[in-house]
Amino acid sequence: MRKAAPAPQVIAVVGPTAAGKSDLGVALARHLDGEVVNADSMQLYRGMDIGTAKLTTEERQGIPHRLLDIWDVTEAASVAEYQRLARAEIDRLLAEGRTPVLVGGSGLYIKGAIDALEFPGTDPAVRSRLEDELAELGPGALHARLAAADPDAARAILPGNGRRIVRALEVIEITGKPFTANLLGETPVYDAVQIGVDVERPELDERITRRVDVMWEAGLVDEVRELERAGLREGRTASRALGYQQVLAFLAGECTEREARDETVRATKRFARRQDSWFRRDSRVHWLSGAADRRAELPELALALVERAVTA
Repeated sequence: MRKAAPAPQVIAVVGPTAAGKSDLGVALARHLDGEVVNADSMQLYRGMDIGTAKLTTEERQGIPHRLLDIWDVTEAASVAEYQRLARAEIDRLLAEGRTPVLVGGSGLYIKGAIDALEFPGTDPAVRSRLEDELAELGPGALHARLAAADPDAARAILPGNGRRIVRALEVIEITGKPFTANLLGETPVYDAVQIGVDVERPELDERITRRVDVMWEAGLVDEVRELERAGLREGRTASRALGYQQVLAFLAGECTEREARDETVRATKRFARRQDSWFRRDSRVHWLSGAADRRAELPELALALVERAVTA
């Protein structure tokens, strides 16, 4: 591997689930004297290990991973809170002369960390009314309303994610502007190189299917049972995580285990397409192939991108 070049302020490794981001993040952090800062919204939760494909201690190869396992499963995720925590980690590493390597597929979390993204306040009356409508009509009806008002937001938010749909509709009502109005700009607060890991759809679909099989074999159902005792079912964010939502439905007798497993595969493939669409909209992302026959050279190519960015 080439001699380390002077690193930019921040490196972000992005792309769809199962593309190979985590391993690349470790390789870059090792080579550039850095640390990994997690940008996967579900890996923030304690105990959600198998279903989120968290790297094991051995797989982290001695590289510190920040913002893993910081929230209980009963806590609702907050992009604004993540932004505060991520920037604190980034600033600490920069002050130490080290390289922050953000790794994750949660596009809004990446953007909140490195871009000038401000979050509008909340209106309790509007929020309460929308939550009542969510309870009465279900997320599908509100998602259709969001699609009419802000198609970009509807494409980025899963139809079953009632909490985020309510927030988007609330922001639209409060500001009179699309929810994505301040999300699609590209105004950075750090010098950053964003590296997208690209895998062709047929191969990525195969990886997703294999990953779900491995999760089941590793004990995902037992992990969910344990987390259910810790309040997972009541967690507004964690209970909707891919795999966890489906296993909770199985444990509640709403489907068979086979159906839960198959739906996890289908939902994850749909989610990967949404992730890819999100990151493709950002013109600053440099895409590199993460295909199986190119994986060995991926760290070298990523380091070359970093070097070009520094010397440009």
